[in-house]
Amino acid sequence: MSIVRAGVFSAIATAARLVSGLMVIKLVAWFAGPEGVGKLGQFMSLMSLLVVLAGGGIGTGIVKYVAEYRADAEKLKVLLSAGLSYALGASCVTGVVTLLFSKSITLSLLGDIRYESVIWVLAIAQMAIAASNYFVAIINGFMDVRRVATVYVLGSIIGILATALLAYFFQLYGALLALVLSQAAFLAVSLPLLRYSPYFDRDFFRPRFDHAMTLRLFRFSVMTLTSALLPPLVNIWIRNHLAARFSWEQVGYWQAVSKVSEAYLLFITMAISVYYLPRLSSITEGGTLKAELKTAYRHILPVVAVLAGMIYVMREWVTRLLFSEHFAAANVLYGPQLLGDVVKISSFILSYIMLAKAMTTTFILSELIFSATYVGFVYFFTWRYGLVGAMYAFLINYLIYLAFTIGVARTYIRRM
Repeated sequence: MSIVRAGVFSAIATAARLVSGLMVIKLVAWFAGPEGVGKLGQFMSLMSLLVVLAGGGIGTGIVKYVAEYRADAEKLKVLLSAGLSYALGASCVTGVVTLLFSKSITLSLLGDIRYESVIWVLAIAQMAIAASNYFVAIINGFMDVRRVATVYVLGSIIGILATALLAYFFQLYGALLALVLSQAAFLAVSLPLLRYSPYFDRDFFRPRFDHAMTLRLFRFSVMTLTSALLPPLVNIWIRNHLAARFSWEQVGYWQAVSKVSEAYLLFITMAISVYYLPRLSSITEGGTLKAELKTAYRHILPVVAVLAGMIYVMREWVTRLLFSEHFAAANVLYGPQLLGDVVKISSFILSYIMLAKAMTTTFILSELIFSATYVGFVYFFTWRYGLVGAMYAFLINYLIYLAFTIGVARTYIRRM
């Protein structure tokens, strides 16, 4: 499958997820205004953490090793049996810990104990979310992009219906609850799609511990958890910093522009993750890897640049459409954010080499270092330039990260 075809299927899936996500934001903007959108961002950061923790963060490892072992039935069975045991165990631990600390989590993130029951539902849903992540990773490892797209399209439709119903009756509370139920509902879609695929094997559902394979998956668990945990934690810190320095209304403006970026970049990042991780994992020659990266830049960067330019030109209309006229103050934040998006995708393509080739130490250190520099830049630039300084920090940090990933890619290709 080519990146163009993968991009088409990914675009369909992403469009469905995008509509679902924007509906939640729009409803919260209507019912709760900028402050509600800011708190929605806090809850979505928590969900990002727990969705990854639910499966032990091995999704990337499952994709990589399924791509490598799909022609070796015995290795594949050992991999997936060990992976299922790992994912179910991690989801149980995550759910119990979330239940135990539900009150503290609710008060620290949402500031209102009335939302604690949503945290309970999120904790209970961890096993369903873990199983869904596991099934989608298997499908992705076989590079079955059509089925991956189908999972996200059908799951997003369920999410849209749940959001419309629950937000209508329960406003912000209902929107948060719909986010949780939508994630769990992906299991109802991914399971039958995997069950009736040509590569299905009943051994995929037989948990079995294997020391060697579990150790391999653990390396990916550490990398995935690092990359998944740090951004939400950093964003939570940034929101709290902006709220303390300015106000929650200002946080809502920052959150609005950030969500617009996340929304349109979903089309790009999903295509890269669905196609490039299994593709790069299977490449063993430097020349082939270099050619694949050039192809990625030739197809992807022009699309990102055009999308960013269109959003900048139509930023006032986009803000009114997705949020409301009360978010007009966010329009000045788009420029540096959209430039940063282009740089981010440029580095994102190269960073996948570290995941595909299991460069654990390099990847973890880079995530830690650049999360710390981002926090430092936000602190400095918001002190110097106000709220827009948070966007300057985003752009500068990714420029430095791009230089780093270029160095990593060149070094690895020479060694190949």
